Amino acid sequence: MANYIVAHVDHIDVETCSCGYVQRAFISPENKTASLYLLDVADDAKTHYHKEHAEIYLILSGDGYIEADGKLILLKPETAVLIKPGCRHHAGGRIRIANISILSYDLKDEYFD
Repeated sequence: MANYIVAHVDHIDVETCSCGYVQRAFISPENKTASLYLLDVADDAKTHYHKEHAEIYLILSGDGYIEADGKLILLKPETAVLIKPGCRHHAGGRIRIANISILSYDLKDEYFD
């Protein structure tokens, strides 16, 4: 196996998730390091947290917010937010996010109160 992985995100199908509409890259059982997904936030994004992995949200377009552990943070393009394990969060507004998950994204590590 090579020491790199290439993804053509424009060829990845759009799925629905608890936050909106997503295209996930680098998701495979062999890759535990990190993953990337492009997310278009939905109006009904659900507050959740992760016990194991951290996330970096990089705002690509639009204006909105993230609520992180009860604090409202305004978002605009080129804003980045590091969300550590255990932080309860959800985003809102009309925004497109590049989400970098460290460790690779695992649906089993998504918890709701």
